[in-house]
Amino acid sequence: MTYSTHSEDETIALGRKLAAAWPAQALVLLIGDLGAGKTTLTKGIVEGRGLADSVTSPTFTLIHEYGVPARVFHIDLYRLDESREVEALGLDELLDRPALTLIEWGERFPELWPRERIEVRLRRRPDESREIEVILCPHDETT
Repeated sequence: MTYSTHSEDETIALGRKLAAAWPAQALVLLIGDLGAGKTTLTKGIVEGRGLADSVTSPTFTLIHEYGVPARVFHIDLYRLDESREVEALGLDELLDRPALTLIEWGERFPELWPRERIEVRLRRRPDESREIEVILCPHDETT
């Protein structure tokens, strides 16, 4: 499914809608260049899960938790270069928890993720709108 958003508010609203449709426990890879809207979409997802926390990019802390107990994990792998660095974070334990796990830059480490996941591909268009494609994996790339 592909969506278009034309403002930050629309991207947040789409995040709320997606959060309501997704299961309580899932892995979501947020894929897109810098400035594509990954953190903005995450704001809506966190709101859509009924959590009022302030959402910021976890670029330096690597992992943000929302809810008590955590119901959403927001992870940013931008600063990591090797699979062993990602594995050292203990993400396999997080993926076992009953929470939604959102991972920015996860496409850099495809060998680490289970086949069953959600991929969200965000693209910034020249007019500053966003194209947001949601793919449920595994999927058949030929269709």
